[in-house]
Amino acid sequence: MKPLADCRLYAFVDSAYLYGREPAELAQQLCEGGADILQLRAKDWTEPEVREAAEAILPITRAAEVPLVINDHWALASKLGAEFCHLGQEDFFEPDDDPTPELTFPGPQLGLSSHAPEQAEAALAEDADYIAVGPVFPTPTKPGRAGVTLEYVRWAAEHLRDCPWFAIGGITLENVDEVLAAGARRICVVSAILNASDVAHACQQFQERLASVPLD
Repeated sequence: MKPLADCRLYAFVDSAYLYGREPAELAQQLCEGGADILQLRAKDWTEPEVREAAEAILPITRAAEVPLVINDHWALASKLGAEFCHLGQEDFFEPDDDPTPELTFPGPQLGLSSHAPEQAEAALAEDADYIAVGPVFPTPTKPGRAGVTLEYVRWAAEHLRDCPWFAIGGITLENVDEVLAAGARRICVVSAILNASDVAHACQQFQERLASVPLD
């Protein structure tokens, strides 16, 4: 399985962008295109629907040695043996900043969202395995949430040296160079890949841009 430290292009099988495609079909295209890590994100699905999709995707990601991330469903990720579970701030932290009691360990590795430096610092304090930094730009996947701007990316590049982090949110081929120039070395891409006519080729294009800035 590809080590997290070597993962640079984080792609998605997102239920909002299937357009009639089967999740497994999309996962195959993403893996063929060179996605390093893959998240199943299905905000509008029931847990049984997420499980069915995950069970179809896992043989594909395992064959490609691409880690699978299941969004939101910690217990399901644990049962299926997915490599990671990704949780938002509101899913992981209670108002008093205690981890939610539903999280049991050992389990999958943990990814946490962050929208500001204090949230990234809290994620570090909880030993998150990776941190998502964003949304860098406004994005339809997070309606109503303003972009955190490249300033937060620059902060992350300076302060998150001991934990892998991925810039996320509204990243396209038109602005990815700005994100990389701000210090990102790993990126999450949703709509710019899933809306492409050739998903695998879109992955390859992003990987080419990432290759221009070697990991520190």
